[in-house]
Amino acid sequence: MSDNTYTPPKVWKWEAPSGGKFANINRPIAGPTHEKALPVGKHPLQLYSLATPNGVKVTIMLEELLERGIAGAEYDAHLIRITEGEQFGSGFVAVNPNSKIPALLDRSVTPPIRVFESGSILLYLAEKFDAFLPKGLAARTECLSWLFWQMGSAPLLGGGFGHFYAYAPEKYEYPINRYAMEAKRQLDVLNRQLAERRYIAGDDYTIADIAIWPWYGGLVLNHVYEAAEFLDASTYMHVLRWAQEIAQRPAVQRGRKVNRTWGEPGEQLHERHDASDFEYRTQDKLATGEDG
Repeated sequence: MSDNTYTPPKVWKWEAPSGGKFANINRPIAGPTHEKALPVGKHPLQLYSLATPNGVKVTIMLEELLERGIAGAEYDAHLIRITEGEQFGSGFVAVNPNSKIPALLDRSVTPPIRVFESGSILLYLAEKFDAFLPKGLAARTECLSWLFWQMGSAPLLGGGFGHFYAYAPEKYEYPINRYAMEAKRQLDVLNRQLAERRYIAGDDYTIADIAIWPWYGGLVLNHVYEAAEFLDASTYMHVLRWAQEIAQRPAVQRGRKVNRTWGEPGEQLHERHDASDFEYRTQDKLATGEDG
């Protein structure tokens, strides 16, 4: 069956929304669309995000640092509603000119340091707090190789498979087959790696695991795209073992909730400004008029 029903013009022009779940925010230009300052909380680290897989990487990292007793990792997590275009506000664009979540502002230094791109944020926090990044040259290099593997591979999983399987306005055989093949190849890469290792880069839990788990762990646990059955994800037994083990970590369970606005109410924490928010959720505080 052929999907070849479109002949590209000689010069592409943006004349109409492309359709799909995110059509109202997709555009071929950068920069802010409106003036809006970002909120600033009380902690040194200010995170502006949403609980997509890329956003979850950073909240898991911050919660893991706090789990280790690193007080300097206390943070405020402000919700950025990307379907409403909040990432195009002037304040957000100043922190991330690429207008993508997550974005981090470190106010513990003067002047504050902006950090964008989720992999860059993980590396920044790992180096700042000397955690979840091996010190030896070989082990560090292995960890960073897998970190950058994730950054290069996930767009094919998300913008490729996820878009055409879950979000595109129409289902077409060719792109779904093409990207399902790639998603399964990537799972096989991880499965072979994890067959001989407890964690992605070896015996220790690192930022490589924190980066990869929300995407590929989420895929085999059916948290992402509801595609586990379609991709026969249970056959990647080593990935599934790894994903289930990481899912039991308390910091991971907390981090998954931060900036989440969908799913079961108990799994949502719209904003995080204090550790007590996990017991008494920020959205409940806001609803009762208390400070968050």
